[in-house]
Amino acid sequence: MSRSEKPPISVLDRELGTIYKDWRGRTRIALIYPNRYTVGMSNLGFQQVYRLFNALDGVVCERAFLPFPPDGQGALITTVESGRPLADFDILAFSISFESDFLHLVSILAAAKIPLNAVDRGDKHPLVMAGGVACWINPEPIAPFVDLFLIGEAEALLPGFMAAFEPGREKTAQLKQLAKTVPGVYVPALYRISYHADGKIAACEPTCDVPEKIQRVYARNLAETTACSTILTPETAFGDSFLVEVSRGCPHGCRFCSAGYVYRPPRFRPAAVLASCVREGAGRSKQIGLMGAAVSDLPGLGAICESAIALDCRLSFSSLRADALTPELIRVMKQSGVKTATIAPDAGSARMRRIINKGISEEDIFCAVNALVDEGIPNLKLYFMIGLPEERTADVDAVVDLCDRIKGHFLKSSRVKGRMGTITVSVNAFVPKPFTPFQWHPMAPLADLKLKIKHIKAGLGRIANVRVHADVPRWAFIQALLSRGDRKVATLLTAAHETGGNWPKVLKYASAATDFYVYRLREPEERFPWDFIDHGIDKAFLYREYQRGLAEKESPDCPMQDGCTLCGVCRVADR
Repeated sequence: MSRSEKPPISVLDRELGTIYKDWRGRTRIALIYPNRYTVGMSNLGFQQVYRLFNALDGVVCERAFLPFPPDGQGALITTVESGRPLADFDILAFSISFESDFLHLVSILAAAKIPLNAVDRGDKHPLVMAGGVACWINPEPIAPFVDLFLIGEAEALLPGFMAAFEPGREKTAQLKQLAKTVPGVYVPALYRISYHADGKIAACEPTCDVPEKIQRVYARNLAETTACSTILTPETAFGDSFLVEVSRGCPHGCRFCSAGYVYRPPRFRPAAVLASCVREGAGRSKQIGLMGAAVSDLPGLGAICESAIALDCRLSFSSLRADALTPELIRVMKQSGVKTATIAPDAGSARMRRIINKGISEEDIFCAVNALVDEGIPNLKLYFMIGLPEERTADVDAVVDLCDRIKGHFLKSSRVKGRMGTITVSVNAFVPKPFTPFQWHPMAPLADLKLKIKHIKAGLGRIANVRVHADVPRWAFIQALLSRGDRKVATLLTAAHETGGNWPKVLKYASAATDFYVYRLREPEERFPWDFIDHGIDKAFLYREYQRGLAEKESPDCPMQDGCTLCGVCRVADR
């Protein structure tokens, strides 16, 4: 790959099977994944948006990515397809999945010689638009840089938006019209944020005739759409795997997980649609990845796996719960050449798993470990979080104890097989996220997190064949700042950009401001920066779930039934 990780045009011609569209008379869109090509092209949502844009009449969409390593010479970022600079396009559409890419958005605008702040851009500049799940959760830290956000799922949003967009129209008038008439459109410049004296948000008020709240738009029926890999290329994180999205949302309601709430109601693609996707994938690759937050809950998963194996394909899964690892599913993993299986207890003690509403027991975990090793899958990866609400020293000790006992089961089964694999323990700091029951809770202090990581490493360091990988708490702190911040955080992003991404330097001089967003316990009735977004979930429901968590009470899964009024989403969906 070249320095900017752009594949040769001849490779793209083979992948796309088409000649690039003529620009004349078309709306020109640069779809930007604010990360490396190898990362962006592994993102199924990004590929889906690329396909949807190019399927629309009168639209030509090309892709751009963050150069890697970053180009220090100030070279312009250009699109993969035609090599045109970003300033030549009508729309710059950023697809943002993670808050860590907020800074990359700023850097890309600067590299494109486009004014960073929306207020400084005129009609001659492209319209800067952003979407993706990070923007649905809380777009406010990048609101000053973006002309317009799309809040919701692309299949339901893009046709209506593009039908209403008029290239060449005066920008201010166009933005007002789009915000007024297209569901899911949020134009930050049309909303005034006021603050209390203590820095908390007092109000978010529209300055003209636009909706007071932005209602998330979503695809109600996944049977009407497919989401599969558009382009296969080996220079990506998933190699040449053909990816198939099987579901959106998750019924289990883990209290730390935004995806379990902002994608409600949980939806699964019908088996017939997925079988068709698998057949298509088998014609393009022998490796098929089933993607979704709740793959193991998919009705008919076993039959889909059998059909893939019959087509001589290997399968991988984005997520499987320990309590759903059936013998049939494990055999499919074995047949697909899986060497490492992942289990996410998330917490070491049963008490903590009740608090986070994980819904799996130690027995589930041990049964899964035994079954995996018995079937000949030699390695395990275990995911845990530290710094969770109400966590005690005994709960941190329980991570070490649970891993030790998992190792015991692992060793017993491995002896029968005559070989010993490796257990990798991944430890991550808990970050309270918007639209979850834990959005009221503060993040644990960095010093505490570092001590807990040290404690776990010391406890597991004495156990053979167990490796520990821990994230850097400082980066979790930055993630919390960007996921929980308001528009004022944009000044910190600008400072980070101007210092070449030197976050330690930025945070050194802004500790009081950043602590306000990261370490503060929110009041029950406090207005959050993201409260203007309506995902259909009752805020009162989330707070009740928070209180149930603090009381160590579990809650049932989402029933996924018509007429349910538990969280409010289905009531809104029926309007």
